[in-house]
Amino acid sequence: MEKPHVIPLMGFGTFGRNGKNGIDAILCALETGYRHLDTAQTYDTEFEVGEALRRSGIDREEVFLTTKISTDNFGPGALVPSLEKSLETLKVDQVDLTLIHWPSPNGRIPLEVYITQIADAQARGLTKLIGVSNFTIALLEETEALLGKGRIANNQFELNPILQNKKLAHYCQEREILVTCYLPIARGMLSEEPVLRAIGEKHDATPEQVAIAFELAKGYCTIPTSGRPERIRSNFKANSIRLSPDEIARIEMIDRNHRVVDPDWGPKWD
Repeated sequence: MEKPHVIPLMGFGTFGRNGKNGIDAILCALETGYRHLDTAQTYDTEFEVGEALRRSGIDREEVFLTTKISTDNFGPGALVPSLEKSLETLKVDQVDLTLIHWPSPNGRIPLEVYITQIADAQARGLTKLIGVSNFTIALLEETEALLGKGRIANNQFELNPILQNKKLAHYCQEREILVTCYLPIARGMLSEEPVLRAIGEKHDATPEQVAIAFELAKGYCTIPTSGRPERIRSNFKANSIRLSPDEIARIEMIDRNHRVVDPDWGPKWD
């Protein structure tokens, strides 16, 4: 079984990166140095990701591709054909990681129905690794009971300095499930955070760069996105920031459980 560390920790999110502008943004990300692209069936950016990858001239093997299965494709016999369609749209033979995007809304479809299907997709060679997104500890435990230990490589959920999800993140890290942070810069809400600004001044960095550096220092994968070349490059530069243990501890203190994505049909968060 491949280990979670094979997943590049600096990724580029593609939500909202649609059409020509989306392709240009993804190309800019690849040219900047990103080698992990995160898409999803519901983002409707799988075509843009595949097109940008082809135009970039970068070998397929050098770019880690993640996609996510829509809850609409959880029914019996539906998941594998939906992933095959995603591969056709991306124009690749296999993705590196496939995630269950959300647990079934209101538990309408039993977990066993779709978790066993994503395991089947992996067995068929459609995806190298499998994982989940927006899964709670209880759902992860239920998944492990169904598939066995070590099968889930990744859990992607909302995480940033003002929503640190410490209980869930700790649980995942203890079990070698890589944490991927979505909304890692909290949709621009971090710019006035005093602690981030103060630390940023010491590193000649923006609060957003400090947030990304914090997530990387914690061992998480982070997938910021932007349509602006200057912001795409700025986010990537966070790779070079090395925070001290004291700075990390100070950022850990600003957690205020500020959740942005919280649908009424979603799981009961930890």
